[in-house]
Amino acid sequence: MFLRLFALLALLTGPVAAEEVVLGMSQNRVAITANFDGSEILLFGAVKRETSIQDSPPLEVVIAVSGPLQPVTVRKKSKKLGIWVNTESVDVDYAPSFYAIATSAPFDDVMSHVDDLRYRVSIPRMIRSVGAPMDVQNAQRFSDAVLRIRTNNGLYQMLEGTVDIDQQTLFRTSIAMPANLTEGDYPTRIFLTRGGKVISHYETIIDVRKVGLERWLYNLSREQPLVYGILSLAIAIFAGWGASAAFQVLRRGG
Repeated sequence: MFLRLFALLALLTGPVAAEEVVLGMSQNRVAITANFDGSEILLFGAVKRETSIQDSPPLEVVIAVSGPLQPVTVRKKSKKLGIWVNTESVDVDYAPSFYAIATSAPFDDVMSHVDDLRYRVSIPRMIRSVGAPMDVQNAQRFSDAVLRIRTNNGLYQMLEGTVDIDQQTLFRTSIAMPANLTEGDYPTRIFLTRGGKVISHYETIIDVRKVGLERWLYNLSREQPLVYGILSLAIAIFAGWGASAAFQVLRRGG
């Protein structure tokens, strides 16, 4: 009886990790306002150990910050009869609106292919397209197009060698978040690796929200679209009238 109880407790508790992540952030909330032009998040932490520091292989750190996952329709345009038209399209099931990876060394050196498949860390692993029309050849190029466009826009970032590790215990890095952020929760994952194998990982959330007038307008556009449309039209008319009146005053004064 006691042996069975001991075995059950051992299965429930499991082995204690020799090295674990203790994380800190300069901020865990990003407020989007009218003059928001981006933000820089400082991530720092330490490694909690139950045993002495191993000398080889060295400890490496991988930090991944992901925006909300969204489906994307990618279309290909072709020229027919002198006119550019959409000829093919593929639905990418989900792709993060923002994704940044910071590492302490080249990614291929700190994360094995097997663990990348398991944890879906690299940028291509985070873009998923399941199924495509039968008449579309090489559907992977549509996913590649999402990666290329968002990389060029600064929404996808591979920051190799930007995580500083001090004495195999303290680590820190900073990630620049652009102005065109999508509102929502941004899961932030930290991986400790040795020899490319993940030995510990930790996850937290960065909250990105509109505030103030932007929050009110955002809610109004979704909860009462008719009122939002009338308000937008009234503002446009008032702005046009104001500009015309100011022009008339300036012309009379001249």
